[in-house]
Amino acid sequence: MKTYMAKPADIERKWFVVDATNVPLGRVASQVADILTGKNKPIFTPHVDCGDYVIVLNSDKVVLTGKKLTDKKMRWHTGYVGGLKEVDYGTLMRKNSVKAVEKAIKGMLPKTSLGRKQFTRLHVYKDGEHNNQAQKPETIQIKGARN
Repeated sequence: MKTYMAKPADIERKWFVVDATNVPLGRVASQVADILTGKNKPIFTPHVDCGDYVIVLNSDKVVLTGKKLTDKKMRWHTGYVGGLKEVDYGTLMRKNSVKAVEKAIKGMLPKTSLGRKQFTRLHVYKDGEHNNQAQKPETIQIKGARN
């Protein structure tokens, strides 16, 4: 029995909408990363970009469990001497929750040119409205949402 290898011409891309209200950030990130990479499809091939487009709504309402709002920090370096910057996730979620969600999802994608290409199909919005109605996206429920 031969293993099926998808070709780029065989890929059909769909659009999906994910509502991140009251869902832990890690759950949103892992399930969205699976859709972006195409791991939810039976034709998944690791070296072919077979993922779909994803729209994440309500990034302001994502939940961080435990003491992550105060203890977890996002760090980056400016490139200058002494340029290590850090901000806690409580501040980051207040000021730019879209960046926090994008960073979590990007961290779960492959660290290759394929992963960078897959990341371009992600659209994160702060509130419940998006401007991609023309693509007729399907709604997906995140497993493990808190009520």
